[in-house]
Amino acid sequence: MFNLKMFFTSMLVLLLSTAYAHAGGDPARGKELAGDCADCHGEDGMGDEEFPQLAGLEEAYLAEQLMAFKSGERVDENELMPMYTEDLGDQDIADLAAYYASLATE
Repeated sequence: MFNLKMFFTSMLVLLLSTAYAHAGGDPARGKELAGDCADCHGEDGMGDEEFPQLAGLEEAYLAEQLMAFKSGERVDENELMPMYTEDLGDQDIADLAAYYASLATE
């Protein structure tokens, strides 16, 4: 009986966390947070020869990459991203991802 309760409790927690993750971010708040990002990726998020384009990429992909930089799972050759992501919370990351995903690429 105990194992069954643990299973259902675990499933409930998993479902709730998945629903939160799919809730998405707020692009307007992401724009407010993007000041430091613009220094390298440009005001329009289009990047340049040295820094990649962020504008128009999938929101989930952007959030995943920011989380990977924050955790150290992904490393950039300039070693800048860990510094920029270390103080970002999950909602900040979701908001930034939503903002850059919303930008037009043309």
